[in-house]
Amino acid sequence: MKRGFYTIMAAQFFSSLADNALLIAAIALLIEMHAPDWMKPLLKLFFTFSYVLLAPFVGAFADSMPKGRAMFLTNTIKVLGCLLMFFAVHPLLAYAVVGFGAAAYSPAKYGILTELLPPEKLVAANGWIEGTTVGSIILGTVLGGALISPQISQALLSLDLPMIETGIDSPAESAILIIGVIYLIAAGFNLRIPDTGARYPHQERNPLKLLFEFAHCVSVLWRDKLGQISLAVTTLFWGAGATLQFIVLEWARTALDMPLDKAAVLQGVVALGIAVGAVAAARFIPLKGSLSVLKVGVVMGLLVPMMTFVSTQGASYPLLVLIGSLAGFFVVPMNALLQHRGHVLMSAGHSIAVQNFNENLNVLLMLGLYALLISAGLHVNLIIWGFGLFVAFSMLLVIAKHASNQKKFDSVSLIGESNHH
Repeated sequence: MKRGFYTIMAAQFFSSLADNALLIAAIALLIEMHAPDWMKPLLKLFFTFSYVLLAPFVGAFADSMPKGRAMFLTNTIKVLGCLLMFFAVHPLLAYAVVGFGAAAYSPAKYGILTELLPPEKLVAANGWIEGTTVGSIILGTVLGGALISPQISQALLSLDLPMIETGIDSPAESAILIIGVIYLIAAGFNLRIPDTGARYPHQERNPLKLLFEFAHCVSVLWRDKLGQISLAVTTLFWGAGATLQFIVLEWARTALDMPLDKAAVLQGVVALGIAVGAVAAARFIPLKGSLSVLKVGVVMGLLVPMMTFVSTQGASYPLLVLIGSLAGFFVVPMNALLQHRGHVLMSAGHSIAVQNFNENLNVLLMLGLYALLISAGLHVNLIIWGFGLFVAFSMLLVIAKHASNQKKFDSVSLIGESNHH
């Protein structure tokens, strides 16, 4: 791998680390404010909203300048969101601003991979990027939990600067300050990302034309026999993953009687599994064999309801690692396949914007549904069963669709070709 690739990984790691720690700090702020329970999943909903709204425009933005500069600018927006939370703006609105930055950051981060590396290195690069992203989710969630834990927040709050009134009075506020510093470290790495020299034809500025172009890109990917399968899987995975994050927090509270700073560690355990699965997929699944992992998704869905039989912390770890590793194993090859098809059919920035739009629209739908079920007072065990069976059934539908595609035309043989239409 080229040296620039490691700089991208470091920038991505710290930026994502801060995003995830901030989610836990924001949940802590909501608890400090005595906000209702259904507001917690709304944090992620507000964060994700930008991904859906900005999808038609961020691809063109990412392709309009060197990707490193795009990553630096969008990371700065995240810092702003972090500061807003600090200055007592409602956590939902402040986290929405962070989401705005993250939405514009994503096409640049993934788009630079296709500029920097040849197609045959994409699965491995994706494995690494997903691995570091997931590593940052684990550490970020655990770091968020640690920063709001009584021991560490007491230590942070006792650090008083002479003559300066910081106005930091709560564990969540001291956590947010530390997280702001992590965003600044990410900015430092963004500035060191090399310019790949890739330049795209003049990017469209007219919002209406961008919308039409985006709609065209969406239909191209959904009509492509390989694109539709990989897009369906990643869309399902991200919606399910975001919901699972909150299900695990709620389940830890009700079934295992764990407070937020401890429950955050369980989220980390699932993410650890995802990292293991992602690395295994990067190691053993070539791009050509990427569709062989679809069955793993069904198994993962069927395993989720097993959570309802677990009543001790010790027993929850292996189950959550297993669920996570199956998820990581089937999503990484699909991600790489989707990027490859997107790169063949359109530009990198545009295809990733389409991917983000679909995945995050599903995150909004599934989190919205989850918030509704929670506010309706449904027991978390019922939600877990419904959730697991839904994932398994959806994956079976995808497998059936792929089989019927293959009967008409051997689409798998297209993998690895790089003709631009």
